[in-house]
Amino acid sequence: MDFFRYHDGRLHCEDVPLDAIADAAGTPAFVYSQRTFEHHYDALVGAFAELEPTICFSIKSCGNVHILRHLVARGAGMDVVSGGELFRAQHAGADMARVVYAGVGKTDQEIRDALEARIGWFNIESEAEFENIARLAGEMGAHAQAALRVNPDVDPQTHAKTSTGQKETKFGVDIERARQFFETYGKNPHLTLNALHLHIGSPIYQTEPYEHAIGKAITLIQQLTARGHAIEALDIGGGFGADYEANQSPSYDDYAQRIVPLLQPFKRNGGRVILEPGRTIAANAGVLVTEVLYIKQGGSRTFVIVDTGMHHLLRPALYDAFHFIWPTHVDPALVPEQRTATPDLPGLVTCDVVGPICETGDTLARERAQRPVERGQRLAIFAAGAYGMAMASNYNAMPRPAEILVDGDEAQVIRRRETYADLIARDLPLG
Repeated sequence: MDFFRYHDGRLHCEDVPLDAIADAAGTPAFVYSQRTFEHHYDALVGAFAELEPTICFSIKSCGNVHILRHLVARGAGMDVVSGGELFRAQHAGADMARVVYAGVGKTDQEIRDALEARIGWFNIESEAEFENIARLAGEMGAHAQAALRVNPDVDPQTHAKTSTGQKETKFGVDIERARQFFETYGKNPHLTLNALHLHIGSPIYQTEPYEHAIGKAITLIQQLTARGHAIEALDIGGGFGADYEANQSPSYDDYAQRIVPLLQPFKRNGGRVILEPGRTIAANAGVLVTEVLYIKQGGSRTFVIVDTGMHHLLRPALYDAFHFIWPTHVDPALVPEQRTATPDLPGLVTCDVVGPICETGDTLARERAQRPVERGQRLAIFAAGAYGMAMASNYNAMPRPAEILVDGDEAQVIRRRETYADLIARDLPLG
């Protein structure tokens, strides 16, 4: 569900035509729907209402402070993985008690900043990290809470580069080590180890991996409780899917129907449940608008060359990810009923949609059935709200795009387009 719809053949974000936004802001540009963010967040809260969960939005998926502020106003906490993301959460006005901090490589300065901010939980990834955070907390006369990240060794059935819940991974510890971890560190006076954290991967389009992971975590909690360790919170992470193609992902109610019953006993016994959604809220809340530069006919393939690419949307190059792409203005009869790799429409041609970057991998869509397009036409790359701008770079000395947030019939630039001057602004002066 999102609020990007065609009206008389023109794609709108809520009540604003995408072409009008592109006329004013130029291309490429990320365009977000505030109503979609709010709808997804509210639907997730409603589906899991029985657990009264703490919902910590994953800043790494979409970190613009304006968007974060809207989610904070809705009641969201924040999931951060760096000092920069903590800084963003603070500027968004997040309640620091509703902030969880993951990541395997927290620096001493990042840890000190988080201790000073009095965040809710550090998600602990290793024995060495626990010892370091506890040491720094002791030196500062501070106290913090910790959740041990546990790898339940389940297969999330997702891309290998985003699978994190199996036994051998740089994240967290396996269940066998978790028991000893609590025995060794469970009574630390500066860093209270009183929670577990799971994050098995992303995106996950089945409920079974969550069921298996949570089942193992509940068993571990029972074992730890029997040994005198109080487990006050269980963070089940994020990873819920998003519809990159129509109806690809289960609904929030589908996830909740299988997950909530597993966690109700823990909740009834006073436990807190934490969720860390990211793409499931943000992905379909944004599109990337681009303009066709050239049409190139190869030996047997047609290349549509556009003014954006892997430097702005890395997912297709990095993960072979699918993003639906369609013109912002078409004959109303040629608007597909569903966003899919194989639209059931006449007159389609097979082409590669590629960007301007000097890499063969700079391909946004390969052998895709598309409407024929011409130079100057605009295309919308859908489901670009998560891991789009968040992963954008200046590779090939390309400025990053503008970001625009639409609320009803109003469109606001929430991040200006970078300039060439921005590209060298932080270079040291020539000697």
